[in-house]
Amino acid sequence: MKYTIRQLQIFLAVAKHQNISKAAEELHMSQSAASEALLNLESLYDVTLFDRVSNKLALNAIGKSLRADAEQLLTHCQSFEQNLKGHKNVGHIKVAASFTIGNHLATRYLAGYLAEYPDANVQLEIANTPEVAAKVLNFEVDIGMIEGEVQHRELELIPWRDDELVVVCAANHPLAKKTTLSTKDIKEAAWILREPDSGARHTFDQALAGLLPDINIYLELKHNEAIKNAVESGLGIGCLSRIVLQKNLNNGDLVPLKLPKRNMKRTFYFALPKQRFEVDSVNDWMRICKDTPVA
Repeated sequence: MKYTIRQLQIFLAVAKHQNISKAAEELHMSQSAASEALLNLESLYDVTLFDRVSNKLALNAIGKSLRADAEQLLTHCQSFEQNLKGHKNVGHIKVAASFTIGNHLATRYLAGYLAEYPDANVQLEIANTPEVAAKVLNFEVDIGMIEGEVQHRELELIPWRDDELVVVCAANHPLAKKTTLSTKDIKEAAWILREPDSGARHTFDQALAGLLPDINIYLELKHNEAIKNAVESGLGIGCLSRIVLQKNLNNGDLVPLKLPKRNMKRTFYFALPKQRFEVDSVNDWMRICKDTPVA
């Protein structure tokens, strides 16, 4: 075996940052040492792993094909080192979740997880669905939690739980007394929706297929709370997860509106790289998320 574990670490760090300087900083080494180690790795096997343009190093086809194997191999090495040191699994985990899941569900599972792993460092990042998928594919997090399907040959989606979008308006909105929207109502209403890349917006667009060209999208906002506030202020009608709206519906602040024959149901997924090493903390996180009831 000609390569070293350190060269694998450098290869993966450069693949992550696409920059030698940032990779060296993460690994606490000089830029020149990192650059030399990467060049030596390529020279040993007479391959080029990156396309070099200015200060940016982008994985080429060969580098992309080897990255998952390198990540898995390094994970094995780290696990072996932990076993040698006699350390038990303390449950450290990095989770990325889309906005609805991250703000309204993921934090509810922390108590159960920390009861099993009291010394664990749990990092939670919140972003929209495509950004979460990118973090998983880039091995920046251990697991992703997303609101809809993402097509990628290197991404595995594991169904987790069902969800439903609900169209709502303010209690004093003219449509509040109608409860069921006609096609004319849908076209004439001022809609306040999530941004196009979000899981909620993807489900909405699918449900309203055939009417989208005629819909008046008044506002597009990235955060659920901003949409709720705008709807409560009477600026228009919105469409969000029932999980996000439950308290408002119970209090009567917002009124649900029915859309006949429009399927607003969807599935939440765990997102993982297909080529991965089984980790107890990830499996336990998924188990706790599945087993913990949500009011």
